[in-house]
Amino acid sequence: MRETKIMITPPHITRGDRIVIVAPAGKIDRVVVDFAKEKMDSWGLNVVLGEHLSNQHFQYAGTDKDRLSDFQKVLDDESIKAILCARGGYGLIRIVDQLDFSNFHKHPKWIIGFSDITILHSFVQSNLGIETLHATMATGLKEDVSAETLRTSLFGEPLSYELDTHPLSKPGDTKGILTGGNLAILCSLIGSVSDIDTEGKILFIEDVGEYLFRLDRMMWTLKRAGILDKLAGLIVGDFNDMKDNDDPFGKTAYEIISEAVEAYDYPVSFGFPAGHEKDNRALILGREVTLIINDDTTSLNF
Repeated sequence: MRETKIMITPPHITRGDRIVIVAPAGKIDRVVVDFAKEKMDSWGLNVVLGEHLSNQHFQYAGTDKDRLSDFQKVLDDESIKAILCARGGYGLIRIVDQLDFSNFHKHPKWIIGFSDITILHSFVQSNLGIETLHATMATGLKEDVSAETLRTSLFGEPLSYELDTHPLSKPGDTKGILTGGNLAILCSLIGSVSDIDTEGKILFIEDVGEYLFRLDRMMWTLKRAGILDKLAGLIVGDFNDMKDNDDPFGKTAYEIISEAVEAYDYPVSFGFPAGHEKDNRALILGREVTLIINDDTTSLNF
């Protein structure tokens, strides 16, 4: 299945369609879930909640069995048109290999989320060839811009972004399938069945709360694994709340990434508004996109 070349687009949703909120990783405050439900109800959707959504088991949204049961049910339910992950956190790696995607492969639906949900994005894209949505989750639907780009993507409306070019960006034009997600998660998947093939693709990366030396190690890990060698382009999202040691590392997060890819000639966009910030723009992973970086403006078109 790893040889899939043509990506499958799940059917876009319409008013009245059923969308489910489930929590496959960290525990979630029910107040946040209720707000998210109201928000998507206002879009004309029929929002349902996972059976164990409000469960808590230490840091998880229920036991592995609870979370596995909820996610398997929505993968199999053909009446569900999209799956919104309530939040990230940690926990998907414990259940992903027990999920049966057979019916989902026959009847694909949108999987939505970011951070720890990168595990699902990577697994689905690499093994099934199905597009997914790297976008805000229940915890971020209160942010109007983030919510609107998610709604636009789900309903199949035209999606494109234009922003000021960051000083560290490398100009150029390129086209390729968009892949990636949270950098720490991507590194943890190397060599697994969820690892992504980046050759000829545009890689997106973001992260939060990492020490700068660990970021440097992650970039060297990608470099040594050959993941950076044959990209069509690189999009660098938010790297916020980064930490340093008492002895300073000496570079910012963006400077670390810039140094890691300076030998390559593909376009690199820094400062894309996606990741662990309030402005978290939706990205259709698995979709062929066009990235154009000029001296003044950068555009990403789906």
